[in-house]
Amino acid sequence: MSFIERVGKALEPLMLAMGLISPLATLPQIYKLYFSHSESAEGLSLVTWLLYTFIASLWTIYGLYHKNPTIWVGNGLGFIMYVAMVIGIIAHAGMTF
Repeated sequence: MSFIERVGKALEPLMLAMGLISPLATLPQIYKLYFSHSESAEGLSLVTWLLYTFIASLWTIYGLYHKNPTIWVGNGLGFIMYVAMVIGIIAHAGMTF
């Protein structure tokens, strides 16, 4: 086994954890959007969050296809978070850009 393969195998559990932590970093933004600063929703970019949602959905499908939880778990969770942002932006600011 090459050095890169050993490092990649060692990083697998860490990357799975990072895949879970990364989308959870969106929780404060979701909280602000829904509960404490919903009047600021017009300042958020719907296009950006729609792109994040689309990209996360593609990565989730790709990870499922390859049966790789390191890819699909975090991106699936990210997809859910990004959909929540999209819904919140539309609900509080309408179809803004």
